[in-house]
Amino acid sequence: MTEHVLDDLEWRGLIAHSTDLDALRTEMSQGPIRFYVGFDPTAPSLHMGNLMQVVTARRLQEAGHVPFVLVGGATGMIGDPKESGERTLNSVDLVKEWVEKVHHQVEPFFSFDGANAATMVNNYDWTASLSTIDFLRDIGKHFSVNRMLGREVVRSRLEAGISYTEFSYVLLQSMDYLNLFRDFGVRLQTGGSDQWGNITGGVELIRRVTGARVHALATPLVTRSDGVKYGKTEAGALWLDREMMSPYAFHQFWMNAEDEGVVQLLKYFTFRDKSEIDELEKQTGDKPFLRAAQRALADDVTTLVHGAEETRRAKEAAAAIFGAGQLRELDADILEAALREAPHVGVGRAALPTYVDLLVLTGLADSKGAARRTVAGGGAYVNNERIEDPEGVPSTRDVLPGGWLLLRKGKRDVAGVKVG
Repeated sequence: MTEHVLDDLEWRGLIAHSTDLDALRTEMSQGPIRFYVGFDPTAPSLHMGNLMQVVTARRLQEAGHVPFVLVGGATGMIGDPKESGERTLNSVDLVKEWVEKVHHQVEPFFSFDGANAATMVNNYDWTASLSTIDFLRDIGKHFSVNRMLGREVVRSRLEAGISYTEFSYVLLQSMDYLNLFRDFGVRLQTGGSDQWGNITGGVELIRRVTGARVHALATPLVTRSDGVKYGKTEAGALWLDREMMSPYAFHQFWMNAEDEGVVQLLKYFTFRDKSEIDELEKQTGDKPFLRAAQRALADDVTTLVHGAEETRRAKEAAAAIFGAGQLRELDADILEAALREAPHVGVGRAALPTYVDLLVLTGLADSKGAARRTVAGGGAYVNNERIEDPEGVPSTRDVLPGGWLLLRKGKRDVAGVKVG
């Protein structure tokens, strides 16, 4: 068992908050510790924030510790309070469907064999039959309303209002830790820093009920160099489900990481060691135009989530779309996925617009005059072939598999035209 997994987590910047780190280090040095990480099915897919927790938990398992992966069939019916306002309560059937999806999505990241095999649990199993009286007596009695009001997200919601349902969420999550401690001997909970109030609520509940002292770790919020929360694309959240975000778009997201933050993302999300990451940091400083760190990041994380084959397909698609590969050799499905992520328009096959009009329609040019200047300067392409005549019209023979035309301005600005 790796003795110093906490040193690795600290070097990677993955410990934003902790209880007694020295006590946890001592306990880990004495043998494997059982820990848990939870995911609420408040959407049909995990996202970038969840991936941070998955990868952190996997590091602990690879160091010899024993993971319990909780999918919140009960807590998912409520949802942790958000600063933006009350959540919409989803139906029981929908939450059950999402529980299954999240369960299958998280399962491949862990090993379920060997001495430190992972265990999947669902908090609906110990919550569904609990009576209101028992819940209030056995759990609610140990929580001070004053402390609950002190949670930052609750304070931010007080003026606009917060329901008792969301206000009491911390009791449910704390009860999870208590049950896992009692039934399985779980002694560490990990999660995101935005969950720290809920996590420490569980630590305190165990102390009050049993007298035992257990542990907690929280990872930091992932932000860009300017402090803005990371993990959003133009289309929304960075989903792990390929139906909600294609592997191509997923790979491109990581490829577009800013130079200032790419090394930290490598530490957070990849399993590369210090020497490898230090070398990539040096390459980024010396030759940032090669984007070596971004390529390593995108390849590693896409392979982790979607597999090596999807990573290969995403890279081939990117090469073809940006002029370094053969567009017609791409599978129609990956070309479709890639161009739907780019700005795109639909046109009729019977009367295709001129190139000038297409450049304006797709937003690659602000006006027809600008479009003509781009063509005259040699910077406009259709299917990676330079456009020579701004008033020319693409032929039906130019249409790629799946019914697409690819327009490009310069090296990086692309758009799709769906020919119907």
